[in-house]
Amino acid sequence: MAEQKVDTARLQRYARAYTESAVFFAAMDLELFTHIAQGADTEPKLAKAMGIPPLNVERLVTCALAMGLVEAGDGTLRNAPDTQRFMVKGQPGYAKDWMMFTRPDVPEWFRLTEHLRRQEPPSTLGMYENLSVEEARKYHAATYSIGMGAGKRFSRRVNLSKRKKLLDLGGGSGAYSINAVQTYPNLRAVVLDLPPVTEVTKEYLKLNGVEDRVTTLPGDFTRTPFPTDVDAAVMASNLPIYNEEMIQLVVRKAHDALLPGGEFHLVGEMVYDDRKGPLDPAMWGMFEAICHSGGKAHSVAQCVGYLKTAGFTKVSAEEFVPGTLHRVSGIKAR
Repeated sequence: MAEQKVDTARLQRYARAYTESAVFFAAMDLELFTHIAQGADTEPKLAKAMGIPPLNVERLVTCALAMGLVEAGDGTLRNAPDTQRFMVKGQPGYAKDWMMFTRPDVPEWFRLTEHLRRQEPPSTLGMYENLSVEEARKYHAATYSIGMGAGKRFSRRVNLSKRKKLLDLGGGSGAYSINAVQTYPNLRAVVLDLPPVTEVTKEYLKLNGVEDRVTTLPGDFTRTPFPTDVDAAVMASNLPIYNEEMIQLVVRKAHDALLPGGEFHLVGEMVYDDRKGPLDPAMWGMFEAICHSGGKAHSVAQCVGYLKTAGFTKVSAEEFVPGTLHRVSGIKAR
């Protein structure tokens, strides 16, 4: 058997991965994909539309072609299917805010070594410790669209038709609750989140016309008592912010608050049990080093264990959004 050749290609890709992010950010800044969709489908047209020199258009288009962000044929350019769907300004799926969400964190990622060497104890809430209403509004302006997509998926996957009230832990914009009550007319919901966040939640509830069926409860779900008239609960997309002890505490609180026969869903960025992926949840766990929180990437098996330890039965796990989210669910015994 021939000896497998080992080279530096993969390592070089990691060392220069930031250049791909930089090109993508620049393409969004210059609205490359929007201009192409609106008919600027050649480099001369793009130079005029974007207001940059032809040489720089050539550079940008060459990189975008190599990255698969745009495609070429018959002398014209077109967007790749995903950039056409999500990166064209004015379209329903426009996701620039979400794609730009972590851009301000770039300098701190390049100080990651320093963050990893910190010895002082982490904070409880990390980046959310001193959150203002305006910061919460900006945060959810970026995450709302992606949250609504996940909320719709949740309401399609989880049958809440026989449930009366949903507790949405750390619900942010209220995306899960909004979709749940829209899908199930007899359902009511309450979003428990930090006081600055619930001020923003109310704005999204009003925007979606569900403020009469979804209420807010300002607080910290690690400390605030949960309402005890709920028969369903969900904690979505805040898993990596906390350590094992805190997640176990919250899951146990949810179990104790639920009515007998109630259901709980933990939706989050979980890694496989061997920790060999997915990469995205692993990176969200690493981001907590930058935030200096006690959070980490939890495995699917760990999350199953949190529910079983809390007393939930019929605990199950499924991949919720491939490569990003898993859903672990359980039932409180009657």
